[in-house]
Amino acid sequence: MSSTLLGIHGMALELRSQRLGLLASNLANAGTPGYKAKDIDFAAALRARSSGASEDKAIADATRYRVPVMPSLDGNTVEMATEQTAFAQNAIGYSATLAFITGRIETVTRAIKGE
Repeated sequence: MSSTLLGIHGMALELRSQRLGLLASNLANAGTPGYKAKDIDFAAALRARSSGASEDKAIADATRYRVPVMPSLDGNTVEMATEQTAFAQNAIGYSATLAFITGRIETVTRAIKGE
């Protein structure tokens, strides 16, 4: 599908999907000693993608280690409340972006059909 048809929303959906995976990994490793929680700076990754960077490069450059409010004794930096909140916010953004793309495709389809 043409990037001009979806605009920035196609890139945003890809990045949100990657971020969901990273946040899920943080949640899954909450009990792993020494695990360092990571997150993607979504705005920085989207800027990089918009400037022509590949998805992998944009994500790699925008990935940051999360600094815990209360570090654990085993070196794990996952804080469940923080991760769950970030996951929920990103999931809402993913759903909204997907709804926009779906609406755009439906509009174009109706226009092609002459409805």
